[in-house]
Amino acid sequence: MTKYILVSGGVVSGIGKGVTAIKIDPYMNIDAGTMRPTEHGEVYVLNDGGEVDLDLGNYERYLDVTLSRDNNITTGKIYREVIEKERRGEYLGKTVQIVPHVTNAIQDWIERVSKIPVDNSGEQPDICIVELGGTVGDIESAPFVEAMRQFQFRVGHENFALIHVSLVPDMHGEQKSKPTQTTVHALRGLGLLPDLIACRLLGSKPLERATKDKISMFCHVASEQVIGVHDVSSVYHVPLLLQSQGIVEYLRKRLNLASLDISQEMISKGSSLEARWKGMTKGQERLFDGVKIVLVGKYTDLKDSYMSVMKALEHSAFRVRRKLTIQWVESSDLESATQESDPAKYHDAWRSVVGAGGILVPGGFGPRGTEGMILAIKWAREQKIPFLGICLGFQMAVLEWARSVLGIQDATSTEFHPDAAHPFIIFMPEISRTHMGGTMRLGLRPTVFQPSTIITDPATPASDSRQLYGNTDKMWERHRHRYEVNPEEVPKLEASGLIFVGKDERGERMQILEIKDHPFFVGLQPHPELCSRPLNPSPPFLGFIAAACGISVLEEQLEQQMSKFKPPHPEGAMVSEETLRARTTERPVSNGVGTMTGWATPVVD
Repeated sequence: MTKYILVSGGVVSGIGKGVTAIKIDPYMNIDAGTMRPTEHGEVYVLNDGGEVDLDLGNYERYLDVTLSRDNNITTGKIYREVIEKERRGEYLGKTVQIVPHVTNAIQDWIERVSKIPVDNSGEQPDICIVELGGTVGDIESAPFVEAMRQFQFRVGHENFALIHVSLVPDMHGEQKSKPTQTTVHALRGLGLLPDLIACRLLGSKPLERATKDKISMFCHVASEQVIGVHDVSSVYHVPLLLQSQGIVEYLRKRLNLASLDISQEMISKGSSLEARWKGMTKGQERLFDGVKIVLVGKYTDLKDSYMSVMKALEHSAFRVRRKLTIQWVESSDLESATQESDPAKYHDAWRSVVGAGGILVPGGFGPRGTEGMILAIKWAREQKIPFLGICLGFQMAVLEWARSVLGIQDATSTEFHPDAAHPFIIFMPEISRTHMGGTMRLGLRPTVFQPSTIITDPATPASDSRQLYGNTDKMWERHRHRYEVNPEEVPKLEASGLIFVGKDERGERMQILEIKDHPFFVGLQPHPELCSRPLNPSPPFLGFIAAACGISVLEEQLEQQMSKFKPPHPEGAMVSEETLRARTTERPVSNGVGTMTGWATPVVD
């Protein structure tokens, strides 16, 4: 029987309820694909093309697992499923209600998804951790809270535990327990009794013994069931902080984990992971040399818009043993319009770019700020500053080359100018122009390294990208885009020195670019940051950070990657694009007139 750990939150949402295998988001959206990144943070893309909450990225990184779109439950998904069943007559004429039909659908969904293998073992998981998003007491969360109240009886007391996370504010040096008492009382009134209360403290001061005892007394739990989670030097220290307070031992007893049949191989794997994780966190504390990266983006007002990019940079900095400093530059601040409207902001932005150890231009949509991106890319190329471009950054690198090297000053993208005379970036022909949600090139896709990148002559510079991926013929990364390099312009670009070292299996879509005679200049159409792991950093990000540290560090990492790199994907996921398309539910999208093909969210016509 699968063991379930529910993690709920009170007082405020988004205060750090930790890692899980299933995330419940009580908003009406079907998925996160159409949400504004400056409001909700980045849209995280999974192997199957699911566009989900950024928390699933944290779960994949921490647990080193591969999740699916069904691991993110939303009110929209549940209501759609219930309504589709009603339309098919599966409720046999009954009145469809929140209880029991919606609550049963939630429970069935969790039970089904919890049994899906998430790693190379192919085995059903023993433990499923479920995070209930939002705040207990919200009207949006009510059906999910009631579903979990019922679920605890469906699976049995020994197979269900509840961890409630609550904010403990510090008022003039005094830790206040009243908000936690209030939210726990509300939770108990809804029929859920917490087994552990995790007290989130915004500061480096640990939970005081007196506060712990007070929460224990008024929340009807033992003192050892109250755990403090204060700010630590790195988020990677949090698992060790929880372990030091006995959370693992408590859950082992509460859920009778000793009854699980765990092989010696899995035990050894866990012990090895724990040792390597501790080594990584201890190594962080002894870093003295730094590396400064300038991120030139469109959504820098909310850093969570680039959560996976930040984590990939962190993972790579750990590997090369450098203390990472990220400087944020709003791309529009580099443009001439800002020079006129706000000269101070303009000069501050350029001061950061000029002093960068490496320049990163991440993904985004729309024309705003793209001219600033192109200016930053030009600086990186001409001044030989290590550069990494992701998705939109890759496309802007193509436009910068077309303008500066080919001399085509009006080279642009049809995303910005649909009727452009020289469109070097074009709309992908199979993508829907009428439906926004789930209709991009989404999910895991292969990239084939071109024959010219094969290492044959040691005297000939080889492709950095290919070496970083272990000198393999093919690699897989996740995509999320509607636009691509215009195939008609590729011969002109390559003849002038812009090398597309990676293409799709048909050789029609450009996916990785490099230029010669540069310390590190790489652009990728996919999003390699989405598959980075703390102990297995994303290859392009690792190369970028290493190059920013110096050529000797880059050469060292290239040599290591050639012999030790292992893809983070399950073996069964690394298959042809045709097979992957079928898995990402490629379906026709009706536009009311005819039919357009795209990667659409499944609907009932």
